[in-house]
Amino acid sequence: MPSTMHDREAARETLLDAFDFAQDQVSALLEKYPADYYPMYTVGGKFGQDRKRWTHWCDGFYPGLMFIFAEVTGEDEWLEKAISYATPLEDRQYDRAVHDLGFIFHSTYLRWLELGGPAERIQPVLIQAGKTMAMRFMEKGQYLRSFVEPASLFIDIMMNVGTIFHAGTETHDIDLLDIAHRHCLTSRRVLVRGDGSTSHEAIFDLQTGEALRQSTHQGYRGDSCWSRGLAWSLYGFTRSYIQSGQVEFLETAMANADYYLENTPADGVTPWDYDAPEEGPLAKSQVDTSACAIAASGLLDLADTVTDRTKARAYRDFAVTSLLTLSEKYLGDKTPGFEGILNGGVYHIHKNLGVHEAVMFGEYFFVEALQKALEALDGEPIPRQLIPYPEDSLPASAKKWADGPTEEDLPAPAEEAANG
Repeated sequence: MPSTMHDREAARETLLDAFDFAQDQVSALLEKYPADYYPMYTVGGKFGQDRKRWTHWCDGFYPGLMFIFAEVTGEDEWLEKAISYATPLEDRQYDRAVHDLGFIFHSTYLRWLELGGPAERIQPVLIQAGKTMAMRFMEKGQYLRSFVEPASLFIDIMMNVGTIFHAGTETHDIDLLDIAHRHCLTSRRVLVRGDGSTSHEAIFDLQTGEALRQSTHQGYRGDSCWSRGLAWSLYGFTRSYIQSGQVEFLETAMANADYYLENTPADGVTPWDYDAPEEGPLAKSQVDTSACAIAASGLLDLADTVTDRTKARAYRDFAVTSLLTLSEKYLGDKTPGFEGILNGGVYHIHKNLGVHEAVMFGEYFFVEALQKALEALDGEPIPRQLIPYPEDSLPASAKKWADGPTEEDLPAPAEEAANG
C-alpha cells in the first residue's frame, strides 16, 4: 500500500476516478444497446460487434457490475438495473452445457442476496446452480469436467466450484461438499505445478481416471503458464479456502501468488502468457489486463486471509500497484470512442478475438478489485499527528530550553580518574 498519507490519498483519488469512469461507461452502454444485449468483448473499441460466444459464459458480468455500483453508491437505480439484467439469466441454473455457473450466478444472485435481496427467491437459484454444477463430476478422475469434453478439466472451474460449496453449506449436503473438495484436490494435483504456475487444462483417461497430460486452448503451450489461468487459480483457491477452511487450498493460492509476484513486471501488468516468445504474433509483449484485474482482486482477498502480515502486505501492495497502473495507462478514456472500461484485455488470442480490447470478465473483476482496494485504503490507519508536548507542568524557571554539554565538552573517564 502507499506508505504516506499523501501517497494514499493520491492512490485513492486515482482509483475513485477509475470507478466513476466505470459507472459512466456502463451507463452509456445501457443507453446505447438493447435490454437483451450482454456485452462480451469489444471490436475496435466498440461493443455490439462481438462474434462467437460459445456458452454465453460472460452474461453475468454485466449485471454484476451494476450490483457493485449499487453496493458502493447506494443508488436504487443501479440495483433496479442489475436485477432487471440478472433475472433473465435465472433459467441458466439448470444449464448443464457450461462449467461457468459461478461466473453467472455469484456475480449476480449472490451479490443480490448480500445486498438484502429476497432470500426465498435467490437461495433456491444459487443452490440449484450448485447442484447442476455437481452433475459435471467425473468419478473416475475426481474432477468437474469442462464444457469441451468429459476428459477435460479446466483451471477456470476453480472459479465456479464455489457454487457447489455454497449449495452444500446451505443444504448441509455432505455429498456436494465432498464433490467440491475432491475437485479442488484434483485441480491442485494435476494443474498447479511445484513452482506455483498453472496449466490451463488436464486431459484424463476416461476408463482409468488417470491424468494423461497438461494441455491448453488459450495458453501458448500445454506446459506454459497462461496468465489468466494463473489468476483463476489464485482467486479460486483463495475463495475455496474461505468457503471450506481446507488449509491446503490456502497453501495453493499462496504458491500461485508467489509465482505471480515473482514473474509479473514491477508495474503489475501481466503478459498474456508467461512463457510466450519475445517476438512474433504471440509475443510476450501482448499484455492481458483482464488477468491482471482478476489477480488483483484475488490478491486482495488473499491478503485479508493469510495470517502472515508480511505476505499480506506484499499481496496488497502488488494488487494496488497493478490497479494504479491499469487506471493510469489502460483505462478506456485513453482511447477516443472506446466503449469499454479497461483496454488491453485478451479474449482468445489464437482466434484473434478480443485481443487488446475490453473483455467483460476484465471489466467486472477490475471494478470488483477497485471496490476492494478502496475499502482497504479507507480502512488503513492514518498515523496520528503529534505536536510537541505542552510545557504547562513546568515552573517558569524550567521553561527556558537549555541543552546539556556535548560529549566533546565532557572530560574523558581517564582524565576524571587522574584529577580525582
